[in-house]
Amino acid sequence: MIEAEWWEYDDAGEMAEAVAGDVGFIIESALDARGQALIALPGGNTPAPIFAKLAKAKLKWKNVTIIPTDDRLVAVNDPLSNVAMIAKTFLPLGARVIPIVSEAASDHQAAGKAADARLQDLHWPPDLVWLGMGADGHTASIFAGPDLDEALNAPKARRAVGVKPDPMPKEAPVARVTLTRAAILSARTLLITVTGDEKRKVLERAIKDGPLSTVPIGRVLADTELPIDIHWSAE
Repeated sequence: MIEAEWWEYDDAGEMAEAVAGDVGFIIESALDARGQALIALPGGNTPAPIFAKLAKAKLKWKNVTIIPTDDRLVAVNDPLSNVAMIAKTFLPLGARVIPIVSEAASDHQAAGKAADARLQDLHWPPDLVWLGMGADGHTASIFAGPDLDEALNAPKARRAVGVKPDPMPKEAPVARVTLTRAAILSARTLLITVTGDEKRKVLERAIKDGPLSTVPIGRVLADTELPIDIHWSAE
């Protein structure tokens, strides 16, 4: 059974303040315990105000390594690049931001293998994997489609795979690289942020259905042994 605790907020600003505080505490705890922190951050619109709040935290950012939970096969200066959004906020603070997609990547499966090799060089497991969720129930870039099974059932040692969603999302119709389910669930802390009633209903149903869920996030979370903090705002 998936153990999840919901934290509810009236608006995105209130949620940003709370989540930034939680993420800052997770980073600080990792730095105190191990002298370094590794966190995986999502792309999309929801995290942006949270990143802005988190950037104000007085942390030893030079000892923090940040990776995206997933990214699109686009150039780093493309508006669709997740790592570009992350780097814009955290590189100036001194954090180490590691891209998981090479600009030369064209084939998503080869890109996935290259991303996995890059992640193998990092101290693992992540102190935090922070997930978002689409209205279709995808999380990171674990979408329905021909690559879903590999993303869900890759060996525990595999940290990233390439995926080609089917159907392609209209807002970003490109192939991607994503953390695998095993990589996500290896995290010391798992956190989810979602907004709006529609997404809440999808996520609640996915959690209830667990391994029988018809959407990717339910399948991803079904095997978690960690309690999950879910932060939700109405708008």
